[in-house]
Amino acid sequence: MTARELSSRPRLAPGCRLSENNQQRILQMPERALRLNGPSLEIVQRCDGKHTVQQIVSELQQIYSKAQAQKVEEDILGYLALLQKERALDFEV
Repeated sequence: MTARELSSRPRLAPGCRLSENNQQRILQMPERALRLNGPSLEIVQRCDGKHTVQQIVSELQQIYSKAQAQKVEEDILGYLALLQKERALDFEV
């Protein structure tokens, strides 16, 4: 990922929102929904258009400090790419 991409700010795409249903956090998207917990919830909560990708990576590396920093970064970047592919995220540069 380039420096420009790391400085981009992910936000939920139009029509997508984070909600709670029966104590479960759900990412609602047009025509589908994802149940979130653990790292996936931590990532999506930070996709607010204010946090950069680099800030999200840094914060989660601190939260999951027992894991290898490189592995945490790879997992986050992969999850963000998946959400973008599913049209759940937009990135502001």
